[in-house]
Order: sequence, then structure tokens, then C-alpha cells
Amino acid sequence: MHGPTVSAGMSNPGHATRATTYVWGIALVAALGGLLFGYDWVVIGGARQFFEIYFHLQSASAVGWANSCALVGCFAGSLIAGALGDRYGRKPVLVASAVLFAVSSFLTGWAFSFANFILWRIAGGVAIGLSSNISPLYIAEVSPAAHRGRLVSLNQFAVVIGILLAQIMNWQIAAPVPEHASPEALLMSWNVQLGWRWMFTAVAVPAIVFLATASGIPESPRWLLTHGRTEQALKVLSRIGGSAEYATGQTAAIINALRGEKDRTASWRGLLRPSVRTVLIVGIVLAVLQQWSGINILFNYAEEVYRAAGLGASQILFDIVITGTINLLFTLVAMAIVDRLGRRPLMLIGCCGIGVSHLLAGLAYRIGQHSAAVLVLTLCAIACYAMTLAPLTWVLISEIFPNRLRSLGVSAAVSALWISSFALTYSFPFINRALGSAKGRTLEEIEAQTTHT
Repeated sequence: MHGPTVSAGMSNPGHATRATTYVWGIALVAALGGLLFGYDWVVIGGARQFFEIYFHLQSASAVGWANSCALVGCFAGSLIAGALGDRYGRKPVLVASAVLFAVSSFLTGWAFSFANFILWRIAGGVAIGLSSNISPLYIAEVSPAAHRGRLVSLNQFAVVIGILLAQIMNWQIAAPVPEHASPEALLMSWNVQLGWRWMFTAVAVPAIVFLATASGIPESPRWLLTHGRTEQALKVLSRIGGSAEYATGQTAAIINALRGEKDRTASWRGLLRPSVRTVLIVGIVLAVLQQWSGINILFNYAEEVYRAAGLGASQILFDIVITGTINLLFTLVAMAIVDRLGRRPLMLIGCCGIGVSHLLAGLAYRIGQHSAAVLVLTLCAIACYAMTLAPLTWVLISEIFPNRLRSLGVSAAVSALWISSFALTYSFPFINRALGSAKGRTLEEIEAQTTHT
């Protein structure tokens, strides 16, 4: 009687252990792109109250543009990421994003004109757009199916580490802010003259680490097979799976999938084929939903949201660190359950939780229960987001497209994500100034204000 059959790639426990370590290692390197994405994206939330004074930004349009201009770069980067990833490979695009992160962060921090600040923030946005496409895509393509959800969620985990790191750096770099300092004193303060500069510059350090490590990772085996480099793909898959059997099986499966696709060349037109169009719509809707859940307002305009809730200036940066900590903890929860509970149930739970949290926060503003209530409810919304929409959107976007069109499909969905993020981030100062947070005014007071504007 024969013993139980052992799956390919697992016949030697030592090989399997080394393979698992290898996969996690290269996934961690790719996820550094997510860390830089998180830092560069959120650092502005703490720095804005200082550079707005330095650049004398007062109008809603100037404030909105300063805080959202990077998203224009994000859109541009995500739009070209698919074509670059298909033509040159995933690895070169990751290396290029690392270079751009390092250069743009330094030059943003040491910009002495608003025009240069905008230019380098947009360049940093291009780096975010590239990494936000290619990092999860690369991880998905090197991950064994049984661990893909957890490994792609690793990218989101890196994003929230980057967010928390930016919030901690902002908190540590900023000097205490006097509650009643004069405008002249604020203008000449450490925070306004130098502090915000170091907040941006600090991201150059992990960017250099990313550049050094990304140069040593292998190319995606799926990209290699798409371009006919079977021998190289076999070597990479052997290291990923721990055996030649795993490599052979995966190679055959990928080649069969490629042969089964009607269009042998990746093109934007291919995304409009009836068999792919529905998947594209799903990807775009998921991307827009993630952004329009409103969580990014809590990251990019946290200082303004919490100040309107009655929190003091010195307390705000610490409370922002708390939001990042909650974001991190519940991303760990997501990584533990994403491959067990399924994508759809978690997405539904997350949407309901975020919606209820926002509704109750609005009511708290309305009835005057501000600081503590708003802080707790925003933390609840962030917890729901971190556990569901944040990681699952990236997992699903990286999974649903066919092999030949995956890079372009991810590019299209992530481009929609950044367009919706820009619309939300740019419009917030206008909406906030027009409507404000709830002040408990009577209908007659609202009518009088409307009549005189």
C-alpha cells in the first residue's frame, strides 16, 4: 500500500522552507515600493500646516492644489506603468520608481518656490503611480496560489508602515507649536523654515535601500514566459517552488493560459474585449470605491479635521500617529484572515463599517460632541478600511485580469483610483470652506448665510 502523495515542490521539507523564505524575501523587497508609496503619500498631512505658511497659501484652490498635485503624478505614473512593465519588465520599473522616490523627495523638501514644490511633488507622484501598479503586480506574479492573498496584502502592510513612519517622523521633527503664536513668529519658526523640509527629505533613506535591494530580485516568471524566456522562468520558478517539478508544472500552466488567450499581444484595445470588459469595470469600480470611502481625507487633511473637532495643535500630530497605529494593527488582521474568509464578505463588512463610522462622526460634529467622539469614530473607520477595502482592492485588482493583459488592466484600474483620489483631495478645501463642520446652526442662520453669499 502506497503512502500519501506529496504535492510537487513539497517533497523535500528543506527545499520547501528555503523556497518559502525566498518568496517572502523578494516579496518584501517589492513591498518596499509600497512603503515609499505610503510615506510619500501621507507625509503631506503633517507638513501642510507648515509649508502653507511658508508659501503663503490662503485660497482654497492653492491649498487644494498643493495637497493634491502629487495625485496628478500618480495618475501619470499608473497610466504608463502598464506599458513600461510589459515592455521592459516589472523589475526595471521598480528600480526606476526607487530612483524617482529618492530624487523627488529630496528636491521637494528643499524647494524654495511654490512652483518647484509642485513640480517635485508631481514627480514623487509619478513614483507612487509606478510602484502602486508594479509592486502588487510583481508580488502576485511570483506568489504561489495558496499564499497569494497574504503576500499581496504584504504590499498593503508596507503601505501602512510607510504611512505610520511618515506620521511618526512628522510628530518627531515638528517642534511644539504655541497655541497663540503671532503670524510673524510662526513664519520664522523651525517648523515653517526647516521642519517640513526634513519631513519630505527623510523618505530618501528608504528609497536608497529599495534601490539597492530591488536590483537583486529576479524578473517576474510570468513576464519572462510572455516574452519567450522559458529557461530563465524555469530557474525563477524552481527557486520559488523549491523543486523542478513545481517549476515545470507552473510553466506549463502559464503557457497554456497564454495560448488560451485570443489576443496574443497586450494592448489597451484588448481590455475592451467582451470577455475582459466586465473585469475591467469591476476593477475600476473597486478602485474608485476604495478612494471614495473618504478615508484619504483623514490621512491628507487629518490636521484640519481634528482641529475642527477641537483638538489642540500640539495634540494633533500625536493623534495622527494613533490613526497610523490603528491602520497598521488592522492591516495585520487583514493579512491573517484574507485567505480564510474570502474577498467578498470582507468587502461588504468593510463598506458597512466605514459608512456607519462616517455617519456617526458627522452626527458627533452636529450635536457638538467633538474631540474624543470624532477621534474614536475616525479610528473605527480607519480600522474597517485597513481590514477590508485597503488590502483587498489591491489583491483583487492584481488577480482578476488575464495574464497578457494583467499589467495594462492593473494600470487602468489604478489610474481610475488616482483620478478619484485627486477629485476627492482637491475638492475637500472647497467643500470644507463652503459647508464647514457641523456647528449646530439653526435653519434660519443657514438661510441668512446663504442669502449673503
